Amino acid sequence: MQGFFQRFIRLYRPLISKLNELLSEYDLSYSLWQIIFYVKKNGPSTLVDISSYYNVEKPTITRAVQRLEEKMLVKQIPGKDRREKIIQLTETGEEIYQVCRQKITLLEESVMKGIPTEEQQLTYQTLPKIRQNIINKEGNSIE
Repeated sequence: MQGFFQRFIRLYRPLISKLNELLSEYDLSYSLWQIIFYVKKNGPSTLVDISSYYNVEKPTITRAVQRLEEKMLVKQIPGKDRREKIIQLTETGEEIYQVCRQKITLLEESVMKGIPTEEQQLTYQTLPKIRQNIINKEGNSIE
């Protein structure tokens, strides 16, 4: 299906812009929100866990976590290994998560307006499969 990537990118960029605009009220960006979301969903987490999940370099996650620590939204907790950095949400981080999650849910609902539930569910189920296909192809040459 030619043009699929172009359509996806044309959706992705304005969506990220909209999310950044929504989150800017809380001095957050979507990249910072992703870490908050991950820790809320998975509980106390290592930076390696987060970087692996999002397929992002660990130094990128480290810098983002430092910004979240400065904003007092996450804090370090002791781990088994002193070299391992484990973070969890602070009380303020939990509160910010709840407020932002509600706003993002409203945005999700508004952008899905007029799209039948079956189509929404199909897209929701298809996107992770596309991601997995991309990951499975990493390192392989494109024929």
